[in-house]
Amino acid sequence: MIHHTAIWSKDERNYSKSRINMKYLTIILAALFMMTLQTKGQTMTMTKKQQALVAIAANEAKGNIEGLKVALNEGLEQGLTVSEAKEALSQLYAYTGFPRSLNALGALQQVIKERLEAGLHVEEGREADPLPKDYDALKQGTKLQTQLVGGQSFTYAFAPQTDYYLKAHLFGDIFARNNLSFADREIVTVSAISALPGCEPQLQAHVSGARNMGVKDETLKAMPALLEKKIGTAEAERLRGALAAVFGETYTPIQTVDFSVWPKGEPNTAYAQYFVGNSYLAPMEGGMANVTFEPRCRNNWHIHHKQVQVLICVSGRGWYQEWGKEAVKMTPGTVIAIPAEVKHWHGAAKDSWFQHLTYHRDVQEGALNEWLEAVTDEVYNQLK
Repeated sequence: MIHHTAIWSKDERNYSKSRINMKYLTIILAALFMMTLQTKGQTMTMTKKQQALVAIAANEAKGNIEGLKVALNEGLEQGLTVSEAKEALSQLYAYTGFPRSLNALGALQQVIKERLEAGLHVEEGREADPLPKDYDALKQGTKLQTQLVGGQSFTYAFAPQTDYYLKAHLFGDIFARNNLSFADREIVTVSAISALPGCEPQLQAHVSGARNMGVKDETLKAMPALLEKKIGTAEAERLRGALAAVFGETYTPIQTVDFSVWPKGEPNTAYAQYFVGNSYLAPMEGGMANVTFEPRCRNNWHIHHKQVQVLICVSGRGWYQEWGKEAVKMTPGTVIAIPAEVKHWHGAAKDSWFQHLTYHRDVQEGALNEWLEAVTDEVYNQLK
């Protein structure tokens, strides 16, 4: 038997190595791409325009003009046209009232002016096509409303004039303007109602309506994460509840807090190693600090040596526990003075954000904090 030994030239060896390197580079890039898809799934199911409309509509509904200006600028940078932004804000008068809508349109005018003065791009976009002379707003609006509610005709007999306004004006006149699609109009509506406390029945109805008007389920399910990032936890939780009701899914409501009352502060990075979950720190006057805990977040067992720590719950629900004792519930108004040398922990309930003020008193020379082991899930999950 004759054995043949391959003899490669230097160029051939370099070419072979290059092919191997390219192979591994392709594998690495593919893996990175899949990681991006997994970590940014909420943005993959919505166009950039739709993402912009979510933030614009929710800020308009909250009356947050500064937040709205940021969202409008981001939207215009992402390809949203002036015509589309103007249409969304005009439509919203039917859901949030003329005062909010007019204020928002004024903010859009200011943003356009500032962008033009700064030499930034502003795309006007196309206006809606004119309606035919024989256009019947009541007839077309009734047809569209029937599609929205799932194919069954709806008549608000208790208030016939309101029924007429809904059919002829909202769905017949406003929704007939074709510079926003029906799906995008429902994304605008759902986002706005998510920012309105006490409107949960209407929110559920419009989640169902959005599906009937062409909004994909994965788009609707991605919206809470975007609302939480751009607007707030309360708005995201409101929509999560509506989605769960419509899709028949189990949902445990999360109690939120109003960060306009007690500030959330900045991520508590300096002490992150001593916490399970995310906490935030807002320094206050008089040497106090406001600590915010996300649901399930708690600090490690720890001891304050030669000083007393005082906790005052100001929002949400949480727990305080001393070593060897039962945990104590903390709700707004609960005040706990933790004696020096006592091993303890404190943190949020499973289903609630939690905020407490904290300060130290009776501080002696050599006072310090001793951080110990984490509060395990086994211990934490027993709390009820």
